[in-house]
Amino acid sequence: MSAPDVSVIITTKNEEVRLPTCLEALGRFDDVWVVDSYSEDQTCAVARARGVRVIDFQWDGRYPKKRQWCLDRLDLKYEFVFFVDADEILPPMLIDEIAGLDWCAAGYFVKGFYEFDGLVLRHGLCNNKLALFDRRKIAFPVVNDLDLEGMGEIEGHYQPVLKAGFENEILGQLKTPLLHRAYDDAHSWEARHLRYACWEAGMNAKEAWPIDPKPLRQALKKLFRNVPFRPLVAFIHCYVWKLGFLDGQAGYRFACSRVRYYRMISDASKALGPSGAEPTAPPERL
Repeated sequence: MSAPDVSVIITTKNEEVRLPTCLEALGRFDDVWVVDSYSEDQTCAVARARGVRVIDFQWDGRYPKKRQWCLDRLDLKYEFVFFVDADEILPPMLIDEIAGLDWCAAGYFVKGFYEFDGLVLRHGLCNNKLALFDRRKIAFPVVNDLDLEGMGEIEGHYQPVLKAGFENEILGQLKTPLLHRAYDDAHSWEARHLRYACWEAGMNAKEAWPIDPKPLRQALKKLFRNVPFRPLVAFIHCYVWKLGFLDGQAGYRFACSRVRYYRMISDASKALGPSGAEPTAPPERL
């Protein structure tokens, strides 16, 4: 099978355990980069042993953050870029779908099925990220979050956006999902989502969220951020509306993890005080 005309970028820090499986699934791509934030484990050695390009990244505390820095600075072979996390695995059918694209869209959303309790969840919540796109037409937005805890060097939980001059370009959706192993370490999940919750609470207080490139997604996200009893709504959405109960006990426990995360956000929001985070001028891209 031919190699897809896509450059793959994996941003890492201390991912020696999960990275080998991720890279093994990317064997058909001929331009794979690992951009590492000075890991303290063998992440870089693992990547080099598999023949991929390894680049060190050290954040200067300003924009661009890590993913946009990759788009701006790396000497990529292709203009089409796929951001893959170290805890994500691409099945062969997804790679076939990418190889067969006619690229009539500026970018494509890619779904991710969660693995939870050793089971791939086919129902309930799934990821859907604009992770595959033409870097000439799409970029990560600059948001007012440099004084917020939680994300640091990496862009937060929002989508990249169409650049000026390309606002009328369409965005596509791939059919084949990847596998997302975000729950393989309970301690790591807890610590990571505590950071995410602090950041999200600050973003809510500042109303700093960028506009989602899909109008319907934007409307639903805005509604959900303001709905009362968000933990309960998140559970009902995941377990009932999205049929998470069809995944059995794992589906129930996964829905409960969503409750836990939104309680973290609620607690973090209360810690900010009634005035929330103090807004600052939007950071400039340097």
